[in-house]
Amino acid sequence: QVQLVESGGGLVQPGGSLRLSCAASGSSFSIYVMGWYRQVPGKQRELVASITSGGSTKYASSVKGRFAISRDNANNTVYLQMNSLKPEDTALYYCNVMLSTARAYWGQGTQVTVSS
Repeated sequence: QVQLVESGGGLVQPGGSLRLSCAASGSSFSIYVMGWYRQVPGKQRELVASITSGGSTKYASSVKGRFAISRDNANNTVYLQMNSLKPEDTALYYCNVMLSTARAYWGQGTQVTVSS
């Protein structure tokens, strides 16, 4: 069973920055894709950014140029650097990993609130 431990959420003013971290453990298989999703009440969960084990990245158009995803393959950790945060970035952010077996796992979520 894969465990995901997220950290780094919180309250920040518009224009500020936060860095989310997600450490994965317990997998006997390699992790292919690591990513971050977010969800606000009443809306579907959406992809924010993802990164493959080879370093290929994908971003939602709303965060391109402001957010940067990276990963430490040796420690199975993924990071999301969020800059120039806007109130519309407020959401519960979830870490997601997909193993080489195509099985996926979710973290418990970390709240990001952008407000003055």
